[in-house]
Amino acid sequence: MIVGSKAVPTPILSIENLQVSLFTRRGILPAVDGLSLTVLAGETLAIVGESGCGKSLTALAIMRLLPNPPAKIVGGAVRFMGRDLAALSEREMQRVRGKDISMIFQDPMTSLNPVVAIGDQLIEAIRRHNDVSRHEARDRAVELLRRVRIPDAERRLKDYPHQMSGGMSQRVMIAMAIACGPKLLIADEPTTALDVTIQAQIIELMKELQSSSDMGLIIITHDLGVVAEVADRVAVMYAGRKVEEAPVEALFERPLHRYTRGLLGATPSAQRRRGSRLVEITGNVPALSDLPQGCAFQNRCPDVLDRCRAERPQLAPLLPHRSAACFAAEKELSRDAAAIGA
Repeated sequence: MIVGSKAVPTPILSIENLQVSLFTRRGILPAVDGLSLTVLAGETLAIVGESGCGKSLTALAIMRLLPNPPAKIVGGAVRFMGRDLAALSEREMQRVRGKDISMIFQDPMTSLNPVVAIGDQLIEAIRRHNDVSRHEARDRAVELLRRVRIPDAERRLKDYPHQMSGGMSQRVMIAMAIACGPKLLIADEPTTALDVTIQAQIIELMKELQSSSDMGLIIITHDLGVVAEVADRVAVMYAGRKVEEAPVEALFERPLHRYTRGLLGATPSAQRRRGSRLVEITGNVPALSDLPQGCAFQNRCPDVLDRCRAERPQLAPLLPHRSAACFAAEKELSRDAAAIGA
């Protein structure tokens, strides 16, 4: 796209007003409510939030792997390279899934088939989308294992998942995900089950793989340490809605939404003053079946206003390249602007 004389990158992924509902005995619950996101080639977008905020359902909606029942897309659009994924037949979607868009799931130990050698699983993934012989696919599998830094790759092809550590299993999952050179990789909590040292290695590996391929990357996590390491932009979700989006440096320097501030305040940091205490977010995320009128964060917010209880804030641009759905942030920025102008 060209605006004036300046080229504006076209997103490889564009999510517009996505609505995912859960059809349950308690009624229809808004699990993802009006979500809009974009991802550019070579960009890393982190989607952050507590369990149940809708971030993993968003990933499954992109892949068209929602568990149905109870989950179903009821509105909005998911466009990849200009194509509406919802309009594709299942056969057409199978050609996209694993080839153009790949996903790394949270627990590699349950994502790999326990009774099939990892080499056979890799070979199957390669041949599903490429017209190659088994011998060629095997050579490619060895190359992939080396690329994700699994030592003695040729011998490890014969191993079964139970013979590998959690970190090694996650490397195998990454190898499978990049086997066909996807344009977009979705990583759902890729380091959650790993110790700190292995987490750092996996993060570094994903950064290297992305930089060498110009692949778009979505990281789904609750770990702001991971976000600081890999993300270009951050989308914060709460109770099914996006409540803030910002470039990663700006978000860490000055979070706008009070939920984002709470997440950062509860995160250990090397920059935190010695002896200072972490600040917990009080209360619990409201159940989707019992969302309050107004802002969903109101009962946990230290700066709640009367307006927050009466009216649901809409996502709005509050600073350059930044948006938030927070009346307290709007009031704070208005006060700052008035002080500067005084």
